[in-house]
Amino acid sequence: MTYTHEHLTVAGHWIDGAEVPGEGGTADIISPVDGSLVASVPSGTGQDVARAVSAARTALPGWAATEPSERAAALRRLSEELTSRIEDVAQAVTAEIGVPISFSRMGQAGFPALVTAATADLEPEIAWTENVGNAVLVREPVGVVGAITPWNFPLQQVMTKIAPALLAGNTLVLKPAEGAPLTMRFLAEAAAAAAIPGGVLNIVYGSGPTVGEALVAHPGVDMISFTGSTRAGKRISKVAADTVKRVGLELGGKSANIILDGADLDVAVQQTLMNAWANAGQACGAWTRLLVPATTQATIVKKLREAAAAYVIGDPRDELTRMGPLASEQQWQRVNGYIERGIADGATLVCGGPGRVPGFESGAYIRPTIFADVDPNSAIAQEEIFGPVLSVIPYTDEDEAVSIANGTIYGLTAAVFGDPEPAFRVARRLEAGQVYLNGADFNPLAPFGGYKQSGNGREMGRAGVEEFTEVKSILL
Repeated sequence: MTYTHEHLTVAGHWIDGAEVPGEGGTADIISPVDGSLVASVPSGTGQDVARAVSAARTALPGWAATEPSERAAALRRLSEELTSRIEDVAQAVTAEIGVPISFSRMGQAGFPALVTAATADLEPEIAWTENVGNAVLVREPVGVVGAITPWNFPLQQVMTKIAPALLAGNTLVLKPAEGAPLTMRFLAEAAAAAAIPGGVLNIVYGSGPTVGEALVAHPGVDMISFTGSTRAGKRISKVAADTVKRVGLELGGKSANIILDGADLDVAVQQTLMNAWANAGQACGAWTRLLVPATTQATIVKKLREAAAAYVIGDPRDELTRMGPLASEQQWQRVNGYIERGIADGATLVCGGPGRVPGFESGAYIRPTIFADVDPNSAIAQEEIFGPVLSVIPYTDEDEAVSIANGTIYGLTAAVFGDPEPAFRVARRLEAGQVYLNGADFNPLAPFGGYKQSGNGREMGRAGVEEFTEVKSILL
């Protein structure tokens, strides 16, 4: 199914429950498949942000006073409305960032509705009031939340913030990524259909330097929740400090995946590539470093090369495509540069490599790439590439594996494959906020967030809701 440009075009910001024209011009969304124009969206200004913050502050007392059970009911309605728009959302994400349509439906469109419903179900578990000795502890909303989200999982990252913030009684001003804003039209429609009161959720489109900076600096915003690069997170922290805002950061990653002796290698290899190359590797939690016993590196690399053959590049609109383009030409330049750097630094190229893909020269397509014999201190092992590039790093014993895994500035996710007892032991030693053992299933109720320069705070689950609350002690 192909949508017209008119279907995808966003006419205005979403402020106080209505679509309103912006103060600035428009920005074009360019297809990573062939460089064609997909749609145009408003390019917001500081004045647009000010209007949205005013609407959010006006709506705050009423929404905060609503019973948590009623807010949970509103989230369930929102989940249902998002579910009814899965195809719209999937097609929009595929059009704007080139995600294969089969993955868009599942990972990009289905997940946000799931997280929203799961968050609503947490309402009875939150200690909205709690007695501690002669004190009553009361959890209240922080206030107006500014949410700033990235382009790689546009609606998923948005709902990971919006759902818990709304359940906690906050109102929001959202700045979606300028490179992937098209799903926000469907979010606004869903919010209206779910009877979310006007002003509770506001959306302002635009760039980080203009809209993002204005939102972070605005004195009427009480908290910033940001997902994106560590560099941008540092900037947000500095700007927010002037008004002493609370800041929640979910930043970059360079996740280690450790294969121990005794692991099922076939399962480990399949899970490794799926988690390293999903969304064309454009995920902060991608397992981009594979740590393997030096004695079995050759065997594992052979299995990786064979499994990689299934990741065929194609048009993301094709139902059978498993690997589409990167999100933009800028992203292609970045990832291609890292592949060239890996070769220059002496890593062994197993498959893939730099340069344009024959037959797909007009788009941001890049070969999924595997390096072996990677120096753990090299650029491709230390820096977040954000593309389908896997670095295989040999180790000699468990202590060295843990040291290598922990030897970056990041600490977002990790994985371990092996017998349950040693795998759990290694997981306890890793400096990462979330660790998967033997390909465990994703859990939307498990807190997600990072150690070190991968950020602070947690999203999802009960901890994710509590991030958006203040605790008041009333002593009796």
